[in-house]
Amino acid sequence: MRPLLALSERIDRMNERVGWIADLMVLLACLVSAANAMIRYAFDDSSNAWLELQWYMFAVVVMLGVSYTLKRNEHVRVDLLYMNMSDRQRLWLDLVGGLVFLLPTCALLGWLSWPFFMQSWSVDEGSSNAGGLLRWPVKFLVPLGFALLALQGVSEIIKRIAALRGYIQIDARYVRPEQ
Repeated sequence: MRPLLALSERIDRMNERVGWIADLMVLLACLVSAANAMIRYAFDDSSNAWLELQWYMFAVVVMLGVSYTLKRNEHVRVDLLYMNMSDRQRLWLDLVGGLVFLLPTCALLGWLSWPFFMQSWSVDEGSSNAGGLLRWPVKFLVPLGFALLALQGVSEIIKRIAALRGYIQIDARYVRPEQ
């Protein structure tokens, strides 16, 4: 179990860094948005690239932030049921949900989104708007985001199994390694 917990810890650290990038994109998107608005109204000048850059930054926040959100246990769930369960029942629900729903969904969506990215990349797809940006980099975020989410799902499954077997201590809200 120790090698799996070490793998889980490496995945968690990676997604912490990815989450930091997503956090940074929120700030940068706000700055780009404010600068674009100021330039547009003060100088009556604008560029589609700035608007698209904001959209791309939002895509980074969503697609890279989802794995970090799962790692922090802040994802959406039906808390009405979850809050009335024992810690052990929560572990089992998280384990089954990860194995039956999360991993297969990530695999399917990652697999289906790869050709979407590859087609865009192969033709060096750009925006249809004048002065717009390349499209393939933002399309790459879709399979990347699902791959990172699947990896974090594997990490969470490892932690749930370890907690059920008594290798790590559980908390009512989070599962963390024993200190």
